[in-house]
Amino acid sequence: MTATTKSMAVLVSAALAAGGLTAAGVAVLRPGTAQASSHREAPLISGQPQYDATDVYAFVSPDKPDTTTMVVNVLPFQDPAGGPNFYKFAHDARYDLHVDNNGDGQGDLLFRWTFKDHLKNGDTFLYNTGPVNSLEDATLNFTQTYDLEVIKLKHQKAVARARLGSDLPVAPSNVGKASMPDYQKLRDQAVRKIGYSGGSTAFAGQADDPFFLDLRVFDLLYGGDMSEVGNDTLKGYNVQSMSLQVPTSALTESKDQPVIGVWATTHRQTADGDWTQVSRLGSPLVNEVVIPRKDKDKFNASAPWDDGQFLKFVQEPELPKLVEQIYKIKAPDTPRDDLVQAFLTGVPGLNQPPNVRPAEELRLNTSIPPTGSPKRLGVLDGDNAGFPNGRRLSDDVLDIALQAMEGELLGKKNDLGDAVDANDQKFGGSFPYLALPSSGSDAKAVQKSAGQSLLNGGSGIGSSSDDNMVLAGSAAAGGGAVLLLGLGFLWMRSRRRAPACAGTEPRAPSGPYHRAPPRRHPRGGRAHAHHPFRPIARWRSCERQLSPWLFGHSFPIRPGPRPWCSRSRPG
Repeated sequence: MTATTKSMAVLVSAALAAGGLTAAGVAVLRPGTAQASSHREAPLISGQPQYDATDVYAFVSPDKPDTTTMVVNVLPFQDPAGGPNFYKFAHDARYDLHVDNNGDGQGDLLFRWTFKDHLKNGDTFLYNTGPVNSLEDATLNFTQTYDLEVIKLKHQKAVARARLGSDLPVAPSNVGKASMPDYQKLRDQAVRKIGYSGGSTAFAGQADDPFFLDLRVFDLLYGGDMSEVGNDTLKGYNVQSMSLQVPTSALTESKDQPVIGVWATTHRQTADGDWTQVSRLGSPLVNEVVIPRKDKDKFNASAPWDDGQFLKFVQEPELPKLVEQIYKIKAPDTPRDDLVQAFLTGVPGLNQPPNVRPAEELRLNTSIPPTGSPKRLGVLDGDNAGFPNGRRLSDDVLDIALQAMEGELLGKKNDLGDAVDANDQKFGGSFPYLALPSSGSDAKAVQKSAGQSLLNGGSGIGSSSDDNMVLAGSAAAGGGAVLLLGLGFLWMRSRRRAPACAGTEPRAPSGPYHRAPPRRHPRGGRAHAHHPFRPIARWRSCERQLSPWLFGHSFPIRPGPRPWCSRSRPG
């Protein structure tokens, strides 16, 4: 790299830095979106939301008690207005739902979803090119379909498999009322009968996130004084959901053994075509608040059969110790065998299968019928059809988990909770039971002035003085960057045109625009060709020319070579 190139690189870097620092300043001054979430339970999976299983539900269907409904949600924190690339399932993933029907910690049935993308028109940025009234409409530019299969396992090896559905439609993202005026109709079209055991139903698509809680639990357990409770952090956010309703007899080992264990995993395809497990989820909040950070990714890549390695974290949980430290509520004595039952083996007489192997699964006793009046605290409030016996959409699992951690199952009564007792959206009365996703039209503007529309919405109404200061600062820094670049180009140009005559007298200029040859200054020293009575100063190095010359010299606008060499400058 030449000296000129190096100098130019320095100038460009300085100019970019001038603009870049201002951009960084804007990022610092403006608030960002909060990222903490129980849906982001481990370091690695938090950067792969399409593969992140957020919640698993399993319950006896309230309107069809001879069936069991299972739900797996992925891709948390979907902003309804998050276009133009709205939300979808990963096409390079295997989303698996495992069923253990004999308590040995190994899956006996595996339901697998795989998805494909379809794009009608790649020459537009639009998700839909007009109103969508049917999943078959040409105006729905981007769609997904999925295949669903069931695999029968023995000792973790496939012994039989069957395709339950091919190219089944996925309910799209709820773009807004103008784009999808009747989203319920689109949801209904995505609910499909499948060929499994004579009466199964499947659904895949966007839904309102059914998990309700105040996630500021991670801010020193609600601010250190319980003053920050009562805000449903997930209100208004959507998820991608896979739901399955299956005759219970097709899931259980027998009528005498009606308990099943359920968990979900996601496998992602690697560059060489192999599949790697990147997510695992059974009971809620286990990987979030039971497993320590150093083992969270390990847990996500593990199988229930090997959960003995995590036993100590269940028996010696961290959360009660934190509650005692912050709120002075004495933690129950350890080891916590009550939590081993709740999280690993099932509760005796409720949902513990015979000869159970300790494994983290969501265990459901399918012989317990649903209730017409479910209680949000489930088993803790005498409702044995609720969590930790399976998990219904309406179960308040955070309050249940907090109270269980503080010894509720040991007879240590408490009323700990986050003051969020129900979902913000009403659940449905039939499969898939999930509330419709929030619409892009539901996004509320921070400020809307009367008469504002797309045609005049850019007039500046609603901007704050802080915004104007930031924009003014950005403009000033950007202008300074342009000025610095311009001066740099002028300097580089002058260096190219200067004669290579370091240490010699300047040559006399020639041409019709130049004056007579240089003369002696009355006070001694050499004179400038264009300014005969201005002495020329000597500089010891080329680098010292830059600042005085750029900012202290009036440039003569004449053609021809500069009459000074690289070691002398006009004074």
